[in-house]
Amino acid sequence: MPVTAVPNAPHATLRALISKVPEVTAFFWIIKVLATTVGETAADYLNDTLNLGLTVTTLIMGALLIMALVAQFRSRRYVPGIYWVAIVLISVVGTLITDNMTDNFGISLWTSSAIFAVALAATFFAWWRREGTLSIHSIFTARREAFYWLAVLFTFALGTATGDLVAEKLQLGYFVSVALFAGLIVLTALAHQYLKLNGILTFWIVYILTRPLGASIGDSLAQAKSDGGLGLGTTVTSVIFLLAILGVVSYLAVTRRDQVALTSTDVDAA
Repeated sequence: MPVTAVPNAPHATLRALISKVPEVTAFFWIIKVLATTVGETAADYLNDTLNLGLTVTTLIMGALLIMALVAQFRSRRYVPGIYWVAIVLISVVGTLITDNMTDNFGISLWTSSAIFAVALAATFFAWWRREGTLSIHSIFTARREAFYWLAVLFTFALGTATGDLVAEKLQLGYFVSVALFAGLIVLTALAHQYLKLNGILTFWIVYILTRPLGASIGDSLAQAKSDGGLGLGTTVTSVIFLLAILGVVSYLAVTRRDQVALTSTDVDAA
């Protein structure tokens, strides 16, 4: 139904009818961190544990991501299962892109971090120039959704590169990296709360930082003790976090806690 068909609807109701992304709640950030952790460990599991290799793993996960995004773009509004499957897959693909640049093409983590930072900045600039906003609450056209998912992909790739750079290249270790990125997220939240830092800017800063946070958490759990981790392995870590994602997403699908509440009249109008 066109947006103009419900001209008298309150802003919140209208947003619920047309939104393609979830409301930003505590559940949003919980699943985001869980998904970024899976992105790190699942990529390593497929590539190393199953010995598929980077190229084959990238092709398989890339194909799955395309199918998930097709379903996401074709859906009329936010559907938890579709949206979060796409997020998990784009997390894996973002990790694989960075790994391919490092392992297959010999590009340093410094360079790949810079490349993805520039690509993300260019995406934000083009999105803002074309649409006049970077708010995720405005994702209700195919073009805005395309900008959104491109930005998400670059945040995951950038987060993987910077996370590996800090933990491995700079040799700070996984647990120090977790504390570092978590601390930066807290500082950003405090800046928004008390210094009135712009909400949209704050959202995207935290969104970017949760990627290396999740990657560091995944590595700290999965990597061998000799490498600075707890030695749980990629299989156990991936299963634990996938089950956690499944549980939270199932809960949200039933309770709709991450969606603006709709009345029966609103649903009938849609």
